[in-house]
Amino acid sequence: MAASDELGALTKAFSGFGVDEKSLISILGKSHPEQRQTFRKGTRDFFIQDERQFERWDDRHVIQLQHEFLRFKHAIVLWTMHQWERDARLLKEALYKGPTHNVLIEVACTRSSEELLGARRAYHSLFDHSVEEDVAFGIHDPERKLLVALVSSYRYEGPKVNEETAKSEAKFLSSAIKGAAGNKNLIENEEVVRILVTRSKLHLISVYKHYKEISGNYLDEDLDGHLYLQETVQCLCKPQAYFSKVLDASMIPNVDEIKKEAVTRIIVTRADVDMKQIKEEYNHKYGVSLPNKIEDVANGNYRDFLLTLVARGD
Repeated sequence: MAASDELGALTKAFSGFGVDEKSLISILGKSHPEQRQTFRKGTRDFFIQDERQFERWDDRHVIQLQHEFLRFKHAIVLWTMHQWERDARLLKEALYKGPTHNVLIEVACTRSSEELLGARRAYHSLFDHSVEEDVAFGIHDPERKLLVALVSSYRYEGPKVNEETAKSEAKFLSSAIKGAAGNKNLIENEEVVRILVTRSKLHLISVYKHYKEISGNYLDEDLDGHLYLQETVQCLCKPQAYFSKVLDASMIPNVDEIKKEAVTRIIVTRADVDMKQIKEEYNHKYGVSLPNKIEDVANGNYRDFLLTLVARGD
């Protein structure tokens, strides 16, 4: 391989999501010191040169690569966990690594009542606390009441929906949102929180439908500016659209590490649930297939494992 081709292959192997282990082994394993120096001099995104003409790794890129080398391992470990343990650990990490409130909402609203109860039981066993306790202790913003209620929820999952009640609650939500225009405290409206945290998903889908008929807009559209309420509605009423949106945002070049982690989290947790619908929604919304997008941005064993999980939805 020509030197320029090897340089390009190495740069690609170190870039994106995960690393291309096979390329690193085949190229670097047989390289001479002069070739590695050429690589260091030719990749200023990775290396910097001091006043003594000494090329060294950029510390920021070293930290990034530590994450990228671990990405495949992390995906494998998550995949082999019992679902309850996996969700419990995701909840814990969301509380103490950010906090990343969207993960709390995601787990609380896209799992069945039994699955969420199982995650709460696993949380007890793993951390000697309840998740409700840790959410209430760790979050001091106005969304605390909403988040505690969501992780505590045990929703009815039967087929019955009272359409008149759903229509009445859609009218209430429309009035509440209009009344909160310019006011950021909609999340402190106890009736809004009650509807979102206690009603069944089928009931809330009906509320969502009636809201569109009443207001002319979709409920989550009108909640723009009320992020936690908006994500709650999306996770409850249109989860595949929510997952597609988060996946796409997580695969943008130079995205931050917390957002990057969503790729692993979503594909691992949804592979056996609704991956086919997520792929269909992603293709419809972004005009590219999810496997092709992963091929473009991910590398090596990490890429291959993600593609294997995504194919389970076929």
